[in-house]
Amino acid sequence: MFTALTAVARGPAAVGTAHGACEIQMQGQPTKGFFEGPFVVTQRFFQGAGSDSKEDGMTKTAAKDTNVRSAKDAHVRERLGTPTDLKVEATRDISAGLAGLLADVFALYLKTKNFHWHMSGPHFRDYHLLLDEQADQIYAMTDPIAERIRKVGGTTLRSIGHIAKLQRIKDNDADYVDAQDMLAELREDNQSLAARLREVHDVVDEVRDIATASLIENWIDETERRTWFLFEASRHGDATGH
Repeated sequence: MFTALTAVARGPAAVGTAHGACEIQMQGQPTKGFFEGPFVVTQRFFQGAGSDSKEDGMTKTAAKDTNVRSAKDAHVRERLGTPTDLKVEATRDISAGLAGLLADVFALYLKTKNFHWHMSGPHFRDYHLLLDEQADQIYAMTDPIAERIRKVGGTTLRSIGHIAKLQRIKDNDADYVDAQDMLAELREDNQSLAARLREVHDVVDEVRDIATASLIENWIDETERRTWFLFEASRHGDATGH
């Protein structure tokens, strides 16, 4: 039950013959209603013990979820946490950067193979072979990226759905794409990949992860080469063929 009843005057009354306005507090909680007598009680939202119990329950549930996640993370680190001299924060940042990079590499690989399979037109053979060569080079990046994440103590991609959550390079599910549009889109995607490689390079440079930086530098060079070839292949020649 309530243990305290307090009427607090709030100034001249604005209704009837009442002499003033007040509010009632019970156990420190404002309630609502009207006080019969010389005071008029200001209406307030009632917040009783039931609401407190609900909020306490929600807080306890959130705390429990946090504890479960922490325990799960600790279990994963115990089983998959490769020993490294890098700090925990460095492992986290490197792993996140490389995982996003890996998602883009898989997305670009599949798009390049998609265009390789669905190429058509007078330059079919040249473009078909060019994209097959580029797809092989892109796919060759995937295992070193994933294993680099594991080497520094992180965990990497686990599914197609995981890739979809992290990829920045967009898929192209169109029924038909013109050959020149294919080359232009892949050129832009490779440029975007090069920019992301540089972003991750900045991260690993900051924590002196020299091995990852070295790999990324080679991948930037390969990506720029693919961009160059796609650019030249998509240029329109003049009457002399140049």
